[in-house]
Amino acid sequence: MSMIRRLYDWTMGLAATRHAERMLAAVSFMESSFFPIPPDVLLIPMVLADKAKWLRYAMVCTVASILGALLGYAIGMFLYEQAAVPLLEFYGYLDKFDEFRAIFKDWGWWFVLIAGLTPFPYKVITIASGAAGLSLPIFIVASIVSRGLRFLIVSGLLFWFGAPIRDFIEKYLGLLFTLFVVLLLGGFVAVRYLF
Repeated sequence: MSMIRRLYDWTMGLAATRHAERMLAAVSFMESSFFPIPPDVLLIPMVLADKAKWLRYAMVCTVASILGALLGYAIGMFLYEQAAVPLLEFYGYLDKFDEFRAIFKDWGWWFVLIAGLTPFPYKVITIASGAAGLSLPIFIVASIVSRGLRFLIVSGLLFWFGAPIRDFIEKYLGLLFTLFVVLLLGGFVAVRYLF
């Protein structure tokens, strides 16, 4: 845990540097394939420091995250044994991955969409997408939708509500995204089976 805390503190410190935007892109890229700290740690203080750039910062996060997701996909597709297995072991998801892989091809779009919005480690899904052979165009579209929404919502809330919303975002946004996805999926199931 202390290693994660040091990484978190280091990442937070990057927000105050003149290279913050480049570092935001770097953290967004790395988080989608192997880095444990989400870009929100940089995004939040950066938007609060310069609200006029909220949309720009959300776009930087989105584009860099998609590029990082493609690296995660490539790791899963080409380096599963050499790189993906150790990463999945590190995050404690290797045992679950085999059963997950079996249903992934049919439901991959939803997995990518949900993981991109919720606190679930997105890197696990990007690697799984490549390892399971999910269609690359489907993976890219689902990633753009989910990551774009996530970063736009976080940045937009900070733009509109400022510093008071920061604690709320850090504590509850992941839970709200998860609830939103459950309700969305529940709506699809209800429409399919009730009508």
